[in-house]
Amino acid sequence: MTFGKGSHLHLIDGSAFIFRAYHALPPLTRKSDGLPVGAVSGFCNMLFKYIEDSTGADAPTHAAVVFDKGSHTFRNDLYPAYKANRDAMPEDLRPQIPLTREATRAFNIACLEQDGFEADDIIATLACRARDAGGRVTIISSDKDLMQLVGDGVEMLDAMKNRRIDREGVFEKFGVYPERVVDVQALAGDSIDNVPGAPGIGIKTAALLINEFGDLDTLLARAGEIKQPKRRETLIGKAEQIRLSRDLVSLTCDMPLDYDLDSLEVQEPDAETLLEFLSKMEFRTIVKRISEKMGVEAPAMPDPVQPAHAAHAADAPAAPEARPFDVSAYEKVTTMGALERWIDRIRARGYVAVDTETTSLDEMAAELVGISLCVEPAEACYIPVGHTIGDDDLFGGSNLVDGQLPRAMVLDALKPVLEDASILKIGQNMKYDAKIFARNGVAVAPYDDTMLLSYALHAGLHGHGMDTLSERYLGHTPIPTKELLGSGKSMITFDRVDIAKAVDYAAEDADVTLRLWQLFKPQLHAERVTTVYETLERPLSPVLARMEMAGVKVDRDVLSRMSNAFAQKMAGLEAEIHELAGEPFNVGSPKQLGEILFDRMSLPGGKKGKTGAYATGADILEDLAAEGHDLPARVLDWRQISKLKSTYTDALQGYINPETGRVHTCYVQCGAVTGRLASAEPNLQNIPVRSEEGRRIREAFVAPEGRKLISLDYSQIELRILAHVAGIDSLKQAFRDGLDIHAMTASEMFGVPIEGMDPMVRRQAKAINFGVIYGISGFGLARNLRIPRGEAQGFIDRYFERFPGIRQYMDETVEFAKEHKFVATLFGRKIHTPEIGAKGPQAGFAKRQAINAPIQGSAADIIRRAMIRMPEAIRDLPATMLLQVHDELIFEVDEDACDAVIAVVREVMEGAAEPAVKLDVPIEVDAGIGDTWAAAH
Repeated sequence: MTFGKGSHLHLIDGSAFIFRAYHALPPLTRKSDGLPVGAVSGFCNMLFKYIEDSTGADAPTHAAVVFDKGSHTFRNDLYPAYKANRDAMPEDLRPQIPLTREATRAFNIACLEQDGFEADDIIATLACRARDAGGRVTIISSDKDLMQLVGDGVEMLDAMKNRRIDREGVFEKFGVYPERVVDVQALAGDSIDNVPGAPGIGIKTAALLINEFGDLDTLLARAGEIKQPKRRETLIGKAEQIRLSRDLVSLTCDMPLDYDLDSLEVQEPDAETLLEFLSKMEFRTIVKRISEKMGVEAPAMPDPVQPAHAAHAADAPAAPEARPFDVSAYEKVTTMGALERWIDRIRARGYVAVDTETTSLDEMAAELVGISLCVEPAEACYIPVGHTIGDDDLFGGSNLVDGQLPRAMVLDALKPVLEDASILKIGQNMKYDAKIFARNGVAVAPYDDTMLLSYALHAGLHGHGMDTLSERYLGHTPIPTKELLGSGKSMITFDRVDIAKAVDYAAEDADVTLRLWQLFKPQLHAERVTTVYETLERPLSPVLARMEMAGVKVDRDVLSRMSNAFAQKMAGLEAEIHELAGEPFNVGSPKQLGEILFDRMSLPGGKKGKTGAYATGADILEDLAAEGHDLPARVLDWRQISKLKSTYTDALQGYINPETGRVHTCYVQCGAVTGRLASAEPNLQNIPVRSEEGRRIREAFVAPEGRKLISLDYSQIELRILAHVAGIDSLKQAFRDGLDIHAMTASEMFGVPIEGMDPMVRRQAKAINFGVIYGISGFGLARNLRIPRGEAQGFIDRYFERFPGIRQYMDETVEFAKEHKFVATLFGRKIHTPEIGAKGPQAGFAKRQAINAPIQGSAADIIRRAMIRMPEAIRDLPATMLLQVHDELIFEVDEDACDAVIAVVREVMEGAAEPAVKLDVPIEVDAGIGDTWAAAH
């Protein structure tokens, strides 16, 4: 097809696709060889979506993906410092760049790049040629540098936001129309590309000047007329620099090309070529989608559930052959006869996948809307019980949709099955559903949880949400929740969803869950993690559910008073910060803080990001504070108080349940790869304990009248595990003798007597003891202790000299991780380490994670074992287990039973590792009693 009138050229900014894919998605490696492919995966999905969306009147007749080639262009010859500030490409992205070109060609789209020119110049030249030939052009990018091309048949499309950028859109961005964008950019410069521009003149001021004088040449010629002295002097003194900047930002429309527009005609991809490439990348989900779209058979690939690193992978079962998903086959149950037939099928089968639909994610407030069941793949049903039309009427009556069975009748019928010990219930995040049923009088047991099965099998490889698991292991994308509920202000609750749509969505969830269970459950034995699932994961879930439903009493008045006190302290710190800065500014503004630190005070380490603002993250401020600068140290203090106020003393008040007067956190059992619990809504795991302010927040957690809170906390559990696994005789003996381990370490390292030791020396030893567990670097220790990096590194070096077994443990653990692609806890929990072979900054993190995971994971397993045994141990005592915070358990106890409860709980906790593991060091538990958590801790 000859390009001309009626033709439509799409020019895709390839680099933008790559970097969006890289930063938007978690790291992904090819299972067969560990090659990073996350950006390639995202890039392919973006190309596929682009092709699917390119239909109708806006479909292209011609298209190309345009890339940068190399870093040196003619602009570097004009100005050697051009783009000199750009960060180096991430090491794990570098090998993916050529693969994105290969992907483009596999999709049969023209792949363009040229030495000496940027992708933007190729786009500009092709856009100009297409426009001159009478065709339309759509540039698929949001890059502001391309906005100078918009107009006369050329528009831009921000594919991520699905927003078209025309002349008015350019004006909204720059304050001028496209023909004057170059003039504005020449004045404003660009910190990312290191275009100097006119110092002190930003986009808004540049637009005002160009609109006033008409164009850049006129402005520079008449610069003497500018009234503001500083601005006038800049324009006159920096005129040549500004003209150079215009040359740097101007795109060339006449670069020589080795191809013409006709060669960019849209072509259908060749199924064999495309699927061969995607299969080589091991992109299972997109292979399935594209093969279905093209009507061809998907090529065979290695089974993803048989990881290449597992020595026994060949024994792992393949995915069972199952009927295809068909939402039209799902049943809506609206009669008791139909429900009884499903109950009979459940009893005959002996298991059932079950899922609930509710009005909220808060289990303590959610109302049951419907229940879905599945006993065979592709055979599922949905029982609506709470779908409504509009709000309840004025007299409190419910506007239920007609045709639904009464909720109480359905629950009465299902209760015997759901509570039957001979029938296994299967769910995805079953703890949520169990709590919903419990609030409706049904005690679901026993149950399997596909989320926890995946966690036991795949910790460290990917997330464990149902959609992720379905796409990865079943090759099926479930109906998105957003399709039913919407988003933002227009979002509805599930009770307002049309029942016909709810049947498809809810029954599919049960169907997916059953298929995942059938796939995962047999793999436990093959992957040798049956014990992990059966003794650590499955039995912990109901324990956590009971804790969450019990909640903890929180005093709203105490929180309110703390919020006021924190506000006053923040005001005092602000005044101190302003005095140190020599002028007032918004302490909460990273941009203003950066200007104070690096422009006004000229402190070292200033580095600007993509927005042109200086980075002022905690790591930057901690480095500056460690070097003795007071202002960043005070800002860190201010930020900590601000976070405590907003995250806890203000926010916790909103989490107090109006019916119970208690806060009911939700424990996330698979939130950390090591087995450590997380908590959410609210997060009670991260209340700081080292600062006085953080400790004070615990004063708001109180015991009811006649009761006390008791806290039992493992003493230095991770150090004890380190002494055991690394075989450090001196540490083991110190624990056996009950010595102060931090003082002993200080004495060993610094040659000082334990008696009369300087507290600062002990503090340094404590920071090293705990830091080593987390693979701390000299930089990190310097930040923690606020000392120079060289001194901190010297401490670490001396530590390894004194305790050589620790270095040996670390080296051996890293080598094991590299060979097997996982590490393991003392109790057999596998933590996969897919990034262990990475290079660059990611490499250090992966190694630290591999070193720490067996230690932290073993500690997490020990407290899990204790929690699982606890309900039976305290069954006859007036005590309730309320909270778990890392190594600490908190109970609510009758005040006259505290000593008895402490004795029982301590015995369980100290013996939790046995009989599975016998540590070489004793496990000790500290206990406290109080009216508040703070007093008990």
